[in-house]
Amino acid sequence: MLTHPLLPKLKELRLSGMVDTLDERAQLAQLQRLTPVDFLALLLDDEIDRRRQKKQARLERSAGFVEGLKVLPDFDFAAVPTLDRSLVLDMATCQFIHKKQNWLLCGPTGVGKSHLATAMGYEAIKRSLTVLSMDVATMITELYRGRADGGREKRMKELVRCDLLILDDFGLRPLSEQGADDIYEIIHARYERGSIIVTSNRSPAEWPDLFGNALLASAALDRLTHHARITIITGESYRQKHRRQGRPSATPPGDAYSPVGSEGAPASE
Repeated sequence: MLTHPLLPKLKELRLSGMVDTLDERAQLAQLQRLTPVDFLALLLDDEIDRRRQKKQARLERSAGFVEGLKVLPDFDFAAVPTLDRSLVLDMATCQFIHKKQNWLLCGPTGVGKSHLATAMGYEAIKRSLTVLSMDVATMITELYRGRADGGREKRMKELVRCDLLILDDFGLRPLSEQGADDIYEIIHARYERGSIIVTSNRSPAEWPDLFGNALLASAALDRLTHHARITIITGESYRQKHRRQGRPSATPPGDAYSPVGSEGAPASE
């Protein structure tokens, strides 16, 4: 294949999307007798697509998804029949992020809370929104270490400034006094400025006790649940169900879970 004379100039301008498809588009232009404007439009589309893909890959890397990249088409709605599919699809439009609202996902282990949270993060990235995903224990540890090495302020800015912050496994481990303060500071700083998705194995009724300080808990949770949608997912762990491979089911862990609130009901709109 002959090298097109425009190639060196495109490389100099760092238009690698055009570089990759130039010869192919030039042949297509000849075969279809495209006008110069149509030919240029094809090349510009290629460059835009390349830049969009590159940006999306960068946003995915910086998001730091806790359990890797999990997308909504892979979510097994049949495994959690109590989950309102229309609600999830509505959240996947990411309008709640533009409105600076939160989504709180509660339920027993293995019902897909983390998968849904990551999938919402991926949907946000597809819309060029910035996402940061961390499990709560890791976040608190990083902020604790940041106090010693001087990195706390930078990390805190990242946690506050992203469009969507995903906090996984809230309440899985006890919060230290400093950890509770960090959680409050993040919620306070993001209130009506950025969205938060929280996943938790604990019922919302148990959340105040995690802070070990009634006043701090009230201030934090009042902000977190305002403009928030609370979704309670009940059912049996998908992993445990899969492990049994069709053997008779034991009592599902969801039966022992006592949720407060209603499926998909906004705490306050």
